[in-house]
Amino acid sequence: MGWAEFYRRRDALDAVLAHLRHDPGGPIPPADTFADADEVLLALHHRWTLKLTGPLGLARAEADRDPGTDLVDAVTRAWWTTASAFPVLRAVLDAHRDDPALRPGVEAEQRMLALVANLADPTGPRAEVTRVGAAFAALIGSTAPRLAIA
Repeated sequence: MGWAEFYRRRDALDAVLAHLRHDPGGPIPPADTFADADEVLLALHHRWTLKLTGPLGLARAEADRDPGTDLVDAVTRAWWTTASAFPVLRAVLDAHRDDPALRPGVEAEQRMLALVANLADPTGPRAEVTRVGAAFAALIGSTAPRLAIA
């Protein structure tokens, strides 16, 4: 993908988020650079993953520098901070979380959360790491402050 395609896709995702701002659970509008709604959802989840990965890495680095850091708390704060910075994106993904197209991405995110928070063994069975991450993600989501969508 060249830069022109990158910018077209970025602008298309921005337009989708603007369209869904007041109804995050509404149907995903068509975007001319994507084949279908599933592809748009995957691209939105990829965007979320890119936004979340940096803060999670910083949380982990902070914990590595200071052994007194509660890693679960640091990961939770990183998730909340990212969700607060991108409330429409998070609201759309939450509203469409049961879409089968998102399942692989959601499970990968769950594993990432479990591993970064040191709640699961990276050599453990994938299903177990996913299960632990799903429980942690549910806890994070249930205790997150209400996101303000301006």
